[in-house]
Amino acid sequence: MNDADARRLLAVAKTATSAASELVRSRPPRTLTWKGDRDVTSDVDMSVENLIRNYLHRHTPGAGFLGEEEGGSNLGDGSYWILDPIDGTINFLHGLPLCAISLSLVHNGVAVVAVIDLPFLSAQYSALKDHGSFVNDVQLAVSSTHSLDAALISVDQYTFGEHEHKNRLRHTLAERLAAHAQRIRMLGTSAIDLAWTAQGRLDACVLLGNKPWDTSAGVLIAQEAGARLLDLDGTDHSTDSVATIAVTPPLEDALMAVIREAVTATAVSG
Repeated sequence: MNDADARRLLAVAKTATSAASELVRSRPPRTLTWKGDRDVTSDVDMSVENLIRNYLHRHTPGAGFLGEEEGGSNLGDGSYWILDPIDGTINFLHGLPLCAISLSLVHNGVAVVAVIDLPFLSAQYSALKDHGSFVNDVQLAVSSTHSLDAALISVDQYTFGEHEHKNRLRHTLAERLAAHAQRIRMLGTSAIDLAWTAQGRLDACVLLGNKPWDTSAGVLIAQEAGARLLDLDGTDHSTDSVATIAVTPPLEDALMAVIREAVTATAVSG
C-alpha cells in the first residue's frame, strides 16, 4: 500500500466516523439487547455499525470488515476494517460522555490506518503507520513523566461472565498501582484509554484484554505518538497478546515491575 492510498483510506475513515458521531449525538438509545451477564448493546450501536459498514463497502469495496456487533466477512491476508461502533456503551447509556467510535484498517496483518472519534468531546484521533498520530490535526506525543508517583494511569474496567477470573488481577493491580502512582482511573473505554495515553493526558494504561475492535485503532495511535506497547509479560505487543499496555517510555521499567508483582501475588493467592 503506497502513501497516497493510505492517505485516501484515512480520509474515508475520518468521514465515516464523523458521520457516525453525528448519529450518536442525535439519536438516543431506544432498544437494548443483552449479550451476556451485564453486557448490553443498543440499537444505536447497531445503527452505527451498519452506517459505517455500508459507507466503507461503497468507498472501499475490496476490503473486508469486522464489527463487534455483527462479526465480519472477507477477512484474510489482504485489507480489512475493524470497528467498535460504540466503545463504552454503558457510559453512553448512562449519559456519560466517555465513549468512542473506533475504526482501523489492517493490511497484511498490520494496522495501517486508525481513527477514534469521541462524539461528545469534539475530538477525532487519527494515525497513519509511520506518519505520526493526531487529534483534530494537532500532532500527538506521549507525556514525559519520569516517575510513578507523578503518573496518572488507567486500568480497564471489571468484566463479567467467562472473563470474570481476570478481576482478581485487576483488583490486585489497582491496589499495587494505588500504592505507587499519583492516581489511577477506570474510564470504561479502551479506545479512550489508548488515545489519552497517546495525547499525554494519561501516562499509561493497562488493559487486561486485546479484542481487536477494542485495541486495534488505539494501539496504532499510541505507538505513533511514541508510547511503548507491551503484553502482560513485558514483551512487545502483538495481535496475539493477552493484554494491552501502553506507557510513556520513561515509565516502562517501573510500571512493568508493579505489574509483575501483581501477577505474582495473584498467582500465589489463587
